[in-house]
Amino acid sequence: MKKKPHHHNYNAVYIIIGLLQSAILYNRRRRIHLHHLLPFISAVAGCILFLFAVLSFLSPPINHHRFRHSRSLSDREIEVRSNAGKPTAFLVPPSRTEWSLRRNLWRSSQSEFYSGCSEKNQKFLESEMKTNPHRFLLIATSGGLNQQRTGITDAVVAAYILNATLVVPKLDQKSYWKDQSNFSEIFDVDWFISYLSKDVKIVKELPSSINGRVVHPYRTRVPRKCNQGCYQSRMVPLLDKKKAVLLTKFDYRLSNRLATNLQKLRCRANYHALRFTDPIIEMGKTLVERMRKKSNRFIALHLRFESDMLAFSGCYYGGGDQERRELQQIRRRWKTLHKRNPDRERRQGRCPLTPEEVGLMLRALGYGSDIHIYVASGEVYGGEETLAPLKALFPNIHSKDTITSKDEMAPFLSYSSRMAALDFIVCDESDVFVTNNNGNMAKMLAGRRRYFGHKPTIRPNAKRLWRLFVDRNNMTWEEFETTTRAYQVGFMGQPNEVKLGRGEFHENPVACICENSEAKSKSMMHSNPGVEFDEKNDAADDENDGFYEEDVEIENKSRVRRLGTKNETDSGRIGTPENGELEEIFSD
Repeated sequence: MKKKPHHHNYNAVYIIIGLLQSAILYNRRRRIHLHHLLPFISAVAGCILFLFAVLSFLSPPINHHRFRHSRSLSDREIEVRSNAGKPTAFLVPPSRTEWSLRRNLWRSSQSEFYSGCSEKNQKFLESEMKTNPHRFLLIATSGGLNQQRTGITDAVVAAYILNATLVVPKLDQKSYWKDQSNFSEIFDVDWFISYLSKDVKIVKELPSSINGRVVHPYRTRVPRKCNQGCYQSRMVPLLDKKKAVLLTKFDYRLSNRLATNLQKLRCRANYHALRFTDPIIEMGKTLVERMRKKSNRFIALHLRFESDMLAFSGCYYGGGDQERRELQQIRRRWKTLHKRNPDRERRQGRCPLTPEEVGLMLRALGYGSDIHIYVASGEVYGGEETLAPLKALFPNIHSKDTITSKDEMAPFLSYSSRMAALDFIVCDESDVFVTNNNGNMAKMLAGRRRYFGHKPTIRPNAKRLWRLFVDRNNMTWEEFETTTRAYQVGFMGQPNEVKLGRGEFHENPVACICENSEAKSKSMMHSNPGVEFDEKNDAADDENDGFYEEDVEIENKSRVRRLGTKNETDSGRIGTPENGELEEIFSD
């Protein structure tokens, strides 16, 4: 039984002290000399010393372990426990390490030598010269806001290929998100039409008649990744016959590989013509300004960890039978969704990182606990309990809900696309953008941030990191930190880190990014006088430049091999389409 504190002993001390004070006052009143009072004071002092000795004997010994634990908490040193609940040597340091202090974590290496370039060349025919007045192309987008954005961008290029007039796209109002917003409520439709007017003729509505005849659009669908020849062979005869054609489920219906002039049109549509409406822009600016008031620099984290997302992924996150039952019940909504092996999905890098795993990755990359993070997400599965480990690693966590009032958000709350647009703006304006998955929003922002200056964009190399997270209780923090940095080479938004022909064009718009080779050569010559600059080898060197070159050393390679990475590709892409249309729904 736990002993009660000895409150009565402390009360005795207080009584004795009170008597002593009373005696002093009494003798002062009677003008008794101090030497007459000394015997009495000595007696009382002896009693007090005796009483303290007794209390010291009766009191329990000091718990030094509890003291050390309290001190570590005050230093914000976080101890991660194993699955068995036992302490491990895996201790996250309270602040940035010497390694991270020597590096600029807020800019991409050599980004000043690259810029977005999507201007048309002289051979590009303008809309007045090539548009057939009797061809009208309509599209019906699919999925969430960013998935629809890919469809809108590609529709502009498809209309150019077909010499057709594009009717302003219809947004998806029937899918999972059930947002009833139309195009003009999300995007500035007049700007969209005027900016692209010399590229493609765009109208708001299909004319009531074409060539004197009432026309009803013919509904059809093109294959996924259809290239220029595919569109011309399939669609031109239909357009000439039907005059107006509606393409349904229009997302990822255009090939990644097109002629350069078509790719640049894609970029003009995506990065310049598609602009949010003024109310969305103003609210987005307000969110960014409030984050800047909290910190000069901040990270934006796109955290896809909703119950529907996890159910669709087929992954398992350690929640036992309850998690399995809940997610399986949600999975029954999709009759065509085949059963997945959670272990295999994780090995293939298709499972979104947990909030805790994201936090550990960021700390390993050098970001200290004082960093402010804006979290863009829906309702996280598991709520505050799931977010708690991330908040322990980064206490300064913010979201739309925490930095705005209900009245401010009222015009947006009922519309998922408008809410997603606000998050898009904050993530785009952030100093560092991080994602726990590789869905549509992550891809669109990765490409946009490359185009506008290569701002750091961190995508998890989930195909390698998963094994590191599983094995972390068997290593020190230093081992975890070094290996994480090695695995993340090529996943940090650096120039030229993605090989040509790999990945979605929206994620890596290589045809729309120009390199200032002359300025780069001069800079290299200035920083390395007497050393000739070899442009042929530079592209290969860029992949490891400036961020991790000191960490991928011989002594660290043994740790990498111990965690089992042989013969694996570094794609690390989450949600690689198997059942394309279903897969893309939850990758937004």
